[in-house]
Amino acid sequence: QNPKTSATVKQLVAEGNAGELQKYFGSRMEFGTAGLRAAMGAGISHMNDLTIIQTTQGFCRYLEKNFSDLKKRGVVIGFDARAHLSSGGSSKRFARLAANTFISQGVPVYLFSDITPTPFVPYTVTHLKLCAGIMVTASHNPKQDNGYKVYWENGAQIISPHDKGISQAIEENQEPWPQAWDDKLIDSSLLLHDPYATVNKEYFKDIQKQCFHRNINKKTNLKFVHTSVHGVGHKFVQLAFKAFDLSPPFAVPEQKDPDPEFPTVKYPNPEEGKGVLTLSFALAEKDGAKIILANDPDADRLAVAEKQESGEWKVFSGNELGALLGWWIFTCWKNHNRDTSAIKDVYMLSSTVSSKILRAIALKEGFHFEETLTGFKWMGNRAKQLMDQGKAVLFAFEEAIGYMCCPAVLDKDGVSAAVITAEMASFLAARNLSLSQQLKAVYDEYGLHITKASYFICHDPKVIQQLFDNLRNFDGKNTYPKSCGRFKVSGIRDLTTGYDSSQPDQKAILPTSKSSQMITFTFANGGVATMRTSGTEPKIKYYSELCAPPGNSDVEQLKKELDELVNALEKHFFQPEKNNL
Repeated sequence: QNPKTSATVKQLVAEGNAGELQKYFGSRMEFGTAGLRAAMGAGISHMNDLTIIQTTQGFCRYLEKNFSDLKKRGVVIGFDARAHLSSGGSSKRFARLAANTFISQGVPVYLFSDITPTPFVPYTVTHLKLCAGIMVTASHNPKQDNGYKVYWENGAQIISPHDKGISQAIEENQEPWPQAWDDKLIDSSLLLHDPYATVNKEYFKDIQKQCFHRNINKKTNLKFVHTSVHGVGHKFVQLAFKAFDLSPPFAVPEQKDPDPEFPTVKYPNPEEGKGVLTLSFALAEKDGAKIILANDPDADRLAVAEKQESGEWKVFSGNELGALLGWWIFTCWKNHNRDTSAIKDVYMLSSTVSSKILRAIALKEGFHFEETLTGFKWMGNRAKQLMDQGKAVLFAFEEAIGYMCCPAVLDKDGVSAAVITAEMASFLAARNLSLSQQLKAVYDEYGLHITKASYFICHDPKVIQQLFDNLRNFDGKNTYPKSCGRFKVSGIRDLTTGYDSSQPDQKAILPTSKSSQMITFTFANGGVATMRTSGTEPKIKYYSELCAPPGNSDVEQLKKELDELVNALEKHFFQPEKNNL
């Protein structure tokens, strides 16, 4: 019933444009563990009023089946600032339609009255003991995209089999229910609640449990620049600084207010590094700030840059910031827990494609480290399991600049990560140390970990399948590569098929998934490289790492070795010319 999408379809029908109609209606968006992520527009392959109604009807029926007290507890719904003029879709409109669907079935809805960071949704699920949460956001995707991210009652993103169950329920509930389109009905409903004020108060109270150096924060001369890259983060990072008694960061004026057009950046993704930070560098130079904190548009990720002695800016990789935050959070814990036996219940987590630096710190300091599959859904769910067993999960991170620094949010959170990074930097500055110097100290103490990651773009699923099939039948049927250029392969783990050459029974320990491609190669020189497909973008990604024992400080030699390994990986395993990548 949306006049804009409806007009698009009618026009294509009138033109007899079968090709475009096939694109819009050929296949329904896949509902996976990451929920939905697609461009806004007409048809069942896009995010629009109808597909949001259908998705929410399915989700509602699935929740009714799983929770006898759904009508007592309810759900939370948040949204970012995305909007798409040509199709009339926006995150706020989608959130209201979703709320209307639940309310029509007698389910209480805690709908935020204004934009919020993604981490506020899992926080609210846990804090108010709700059955589920929905965040309408496409995070750092291009401006035409939107998404629908789902959290379970434990406050973590859903994992299998919930995605299958919800997907099936969507298939069974495609006809919009009576009044599905009339979102104005919710405004007078007694089932509609606004958690905005409560959550803003409680969240900032909860993250203060991670504030350990208030006196230093009050006095520090260190200046920070913050950018929210046209997203939702500005107000919340300002409030977080206030909660930690830090002077507010300088906000990049051109990027601090939400703008669904993202006019100043090519991609609104701080992971892309210096291109997204151009305006931040300029403001930092002008105001004499040494550190830049950048959130992605839904404020669940954080990038950090620091001005070096040379005047150059260093943008930390996700793995480097993970090393610093892991060191910092453990150090703060150690200083506050004089009882040394408590360390046996302390855990840190990271994803299998992230740096193993936490493993090195854990081995030396005596706490536990676990790796999970890629994505915070796995770390959030595992953290909750451990916490339910009375363990303390201090920190979890992934190389894609995602950090969970505070147990009140079982997902990545760029707001708490920003302010905890600011406190760490202030503490170090009081000792005349920079973040870069401290990172070197961490590597000196626990061993150098050098990583390199990138991706190839491929829009053809057949080519991707062929590329991975080729790796599984490299020297004849069912044989993996024995070398990659001059680098000898010493181990293979294939999480698509469940094969792991290092296990006695050759079966992988981590869960396997036939629907996504992921192979990890271990090399005789101590290098590790993983190739995998992305769940949300047309990319084949790779991640590589070389680890040295403490004391081996020839950084340049290790970097050279890793560069050569990566070049060999690209040339022999990706074969970009042959596969047209």
